[in-house]
Amino acid sequence: MQVQPGGTLAILGGGQLGRMMAMAARTMGYHIRVMDPEQRCPASFVVDETIVGKWDDADAAHCLAAGADAVTLEIEQIGVDALQRVSDIAPLRPGVEPIRIIQDKTLQKPWLADHGFPVGPFRVVDSEERLPAAVSELDNRVFLKIGRGGYDGRGQARIGLEQAANEQSIAAAWKSLGGNPCVAEQALDLDIEISVMAARNPSGEVRSFPAARNHHENQILAWSVLPAGIPPELEERAERLAREISAGLEIEGLLCVEMFVTKKGELFVNELAPRPHNSYHQSERGCVTSQFEQAVRAALNLPLGDTALISPCAIVNLLGDVWLNGEPDFAAAMEVPGVRVHLYEKLSARPGRKMGHLSSVGATADEALERVLEAKRRLNA
Repeated sequence: MQVQPGGTLAILGGGQLGRMMAMAARTMGYHIRVMDPEQRCPASFVVDETIVGKWDDADAAHCLAAGADAVTLEIEQIGVDALQRVSDIAPLRPGVEPIRIIQDKTLQKPWLADHGFPVGPFRVVDSEERLPAAVSELDNRVFLKIGRGGYDGRGQARIGLEQAANEQSIAAAWKSLGGNPCVAEQALDLDIEISVMAARNPSGEVRSFPAARNHHENQILAWSVLPAGIPPELEERAERLAREISAGLEIEGLLCVEMFVTKKGELFVNELAPRPHNSYHQSERGCVTSQFEQAVRAALNLPLGDTALISPCAIVNLLGDVWLNGEPDFAAAMEVPGVRVHLYEKLSARPGRKMGHLSSVGATADEALERVLEAKRRLNA
């Protein structure tokens, strides 16, 4: 059933993604409530109600869902019991089972491989004793990723990339991740990193956005640009892959598929995110329908919006580091043509914390990217 304007959308999570979804839903005439561990979370300033609860708080999740027409999420690390409680009360999109698989890399990676989707060589490792053999089988150059909870470079360790893998470095990597089940992934010879956002509504309609090209620094997204500027055949393959994974998981909502393109032209799936994604913030500027409006449409079983690109566009993230030497000069940044400032109203800045982003449009992808990078340089000039 479609939810008409005036209905209530509930969101598990009140961070910047929940905030921007809520702003899109407000424009469309919907009421919004969120659940978050922090009362004054970024979304709290733009929603009707904030329910305080940790990610595994089933009682808080019950309160969130009560009376809601649909529930979606902006963070996948919600306890399965809390998800189940929500789904017993209101339509939960994207659904308990897709989230259960995606939120744990030791389940996500095998699911992709078992369903025939291209992934690089990997091993699931559930004990320190099994790690040395996995590293050896993966050519002694490995990214070790914690199964649950890692994001933005957290929950990762490198083995054999800066120095040769040995018994001590392997043990140190395992210890750094708390001795938790992990996925060991062979380091690939990368050309570029891309992502594709797909959306699927409960009626089964699926749409994909053009691929974005992404640049990471210290495993955190630094900037992203649309279009990715990849060959048409690769673009078609990447978008088809995202749509097929979305359908295979029976996602009801958004699914961002992060992908690696190797120097040989191979395309591998890196990770999945069942929610709006940092690499598509620029869709708010350059696409007919933003990822945030699309998330609302999918959650409320509305017709999905047109994903066509109307202008090349780019974003650059603003981490807390930008504030370390005083308040940034946002007026100077806004002097750059086509640039907008987006701040999340987080209460304190700290290194590595996403505080906002700059977006821009341009005649070409390179121009859009250069504009946001120039605007960021001016913040602390």
